[in-house]
Amino acid sequence: MPSYLVDRRPLRIPAFRRLWTGSAVAAVGGSFSLVAVPTQLFTLTGSSAAVGLAAAVSLGTLVVSALWSGALADTTDRRRLLLIGNAGLGLVYLGLWLNTALRLDAVPLMLALVAVQGLSYGTTLTAIGAAVPRVVPADLLVAANSLSALTRYAGAVLGPLLAGVLIPVLGLGPLYLLDTLALGVVLWAVAGLPPLPPTEPAPTGRGVLRRLGDGFGYLARQRVLVAVLAVDLAAMVFAMPSALYPELAERAFGGPPGGGGQLGLLYAAYPAGVFAAGLLSGSYSRRRRHGALMAGAAMAWGCCVIALAAAPGLAFALAALLCGGAVNFALSTFRNAISQAYTPDAMRGRIQGSLTVVLMGGPQLANLVHGLGGAAVGARLAVGIGGALTVVTVAALVRAVPQLWAYDATA
Repeated sequence: MPSYLVDRRPLRIPAFRRLWTGSAVAAVGGSFSLVAVPTQLFTLTGSSAAVGLAAAVSLGTLVVSALWSGALADTTDRRRLLLIGNAGLGLVYLGLWLNTALRLDAVPLMLALVAVQGLSYGTTLTAIGAAVPRVVPADLLVAANSLSALTRYAGAVLGPLLAGVLIPVLGLGPLYLLDTLALGVVLWAVAGLPPLPPTEPAPTGRGVLRRLGDGFGYLARQRVLVAVLAVDLAAMVFAMPSALYPELAERAFGGPPGGGGQLGLLYAAYPAGVFAAGLLSGSYSRRRRHGALMAGAAMAWGCCVIALAAAPGLAFALAALLCGGAVNFALSTFRNAISQAYTPDAMRGRIQGSLTVVLMGGPQLANLVHGLGGAAVGARLAVGIGGALTVVTVAALVRAVPQLWAYDATA
């Protein structure tokens, strides 16, 4: 049984253990603002439009930052980028705390801080994705990515739950302060890492924009990496139907208007499946056919979404989402392992920046696509079409790029 549980071998590496510890602290103790910011904005303005504007601002700056910092990560010390990104997040949380503690309640200031948060988060995500292959050997990348994903998804569940419990007791201000303190722990962890300078000297006379162009040119020539990005984007955009959960909960599964237990269970089932798969990640962390496993997981995810669309009752729908979360954990783990191992270190930052854009932008685009699709043809049919499109698209990509299916980590 222990061989099927979480593969903890990467934690024996001191540098990775520091990175993972910082990520674990940030995943839970640094995520309270994800609930506090939209709650405060809605309270101050009485409008969900302000909440939506904040999300758009954060996503926009994150995309710019991910691409920009990806180019920088290939020419500068990645530890330094991690320090800058996490320090920026800490200052954002401190600013949000001061805005609340001093009773300024300034919405424009909050939006400005949210923009900086997107810049800092994009830098952090890109830098850590490029740093992990420098501190972990190739044969442990799947296990390392499994551990990182486990903490990320556990934080996505525990952080909001704790925030919901603490807001009525402490108020919003102390939550921002807790986020600030958590980022202090992260900075301590990152500061203890060894330097992670470029393995090759940066070409002289090339600005960030030219290096970005070089990165996109390299990506365009690598059919396997293009296929990895396309599979991931298809799985996210076509088969991520969370925007339709409220309609499904009320009209398909008998939930009350405005939300209720059915809606909460739909939202909780997917991360629960992810977390369960993470606890059993040892069952596949030693597998070598990463390409086939990633593409197979993406098609399995599409099938789970089709099952959700056809679910005769809530229990069947929850089972489909639980299975979907489990296969998506495998999808994300093997996606990261392929991109990190396949890419030379001199290009990892830029490729990781592109992956970050897909990772963060895909769900936002999915919300738009499913929202429009649900309004046009109904929630069930829109969900089923999305799942079918995922299966068909991934199958077409595998046929067009057979190197993806044949990709072997030992080759």
